[in-house]
Amino acid sequence: MSSTQGARARARTEVTAAIKDEARRQLAAEGAAKLSLRAVARELGMVSSALYRYFPSRDDLLTALIIDAYDSLGEAAETAHAALPDDTAPLRRWTTVCEAVRAWALGHPHEYALIYGSPVPGYAAPPTTVPAASRVGLLLVGIVGEAHRDGTGTPLPPLPAELRPEAERLSADISPALPPEAAPALVAAWSQLFGLVGFEVFGQFNRMVTDRAELFRYAAGRLGEGVGLTGA
Repeated sequence: MSSTQGARARARTEVTAAIKDEARRQLAAEGAAKLSLRAVARELGMVSSALYRYFPSRDDLLTALIIDAYDSLGEAAETAHAALPDDTAPLRRWTTVCEAVRAWALGHPHEYALIYGSPVPGYAAPPTTVPAASRVGLLLVGIVGEAHRDGTGTPLPPLPAELRPEAERLSADISPALPPEAAPALVAAWSQLFGLVGFEVFGQFNRMVTDRAELFRYAAGRLGEGVGLTGA
């Protein structure tokens, strides 16, 4: 790459970052539904036609912000998990990831709202968001699958016959290492995890729960036990 091309690439990277930073400020002030390319361009002193060379539509900008948010959350969870000693018990690994999710959400409430709040009217997330969105889920699936594979997981009760086909399908789709008995419990735990985080981020615990960190730690542990993990 020539020096001129390198300078152009750096300039494009810097402008792209500035556009996304301003868009995040608008998300915090107005919400995702009111995000406007024209307003972003105006705040940056750009003509709107110039901004369209970076993001052809509002949906393209939203997609970029969503991927960034999912990647930031995934990185936070993966970093917390990677810092644990190799002999850390499965349940402790699970709760560490859950607490990292909570900490990220509390530190990035507007980005959390973008990816786990109300759907943005008229926007449908494209498949390109899936890899970033899957990072936390795959990390938790890996913890559960490994525990059951190496025998450190607690055997789960038999499934109702009516649920067995769906559990087997879920297990095959999520991870071959995941026992069918664990798949429905894991999906339920996943939804409950983000329900707990969402209640705190969006203020539903106000004037009800005082020590939210301890409540969350306890609840996350029970969710882990529900998928067969042991060892706090």
